[in-house]
Amino acid sequence: MIRYMAIIEYTQQGVASISESPARARAFCQQVEAAGGKVLGQYWALGEFDGCVLFEAPDQQTATQLLLGLAKAGNVRTRTVQLLDAAEFEQAVSNL
Repeated sequence: MIRYMAIIEYTQQGVASISESPARARAFCQQVEAAGGKVLGQYWALGEFDGCVLFEAPDQQTATQLLLGLAKAGNVRTRTVQLLDAAEFEQAVSNL
C-alpha cells in the first residue's frame, strides 16, 4: 500500500455547509475502504489549513480517483503528498 497525506482547505461551499463536514469525512473513509485502502487518520486543524487525512491506497490511480472525487464535490481543495516510512526512506537514500 502507498501512504498519502492530503492537506485540506475548505472552499466557500465547504464553509457554508461546515456542519456536514463530519458526515463527509465518514463517507470518504467508506470510499477509501471500498477502493481497497485504509484511512489512517483524519484531523481538523486551526490555522493555515483546515485539516488533513492520512490514508493508504493500493496504487496511485486509486488515490487519484479518491482525491478527484473530493475535488468534484466542491467542498474542499487538497494538496497531497506521498509518505515514506523510515525503512522506505532509508532504502531510497541507500545508494546515494
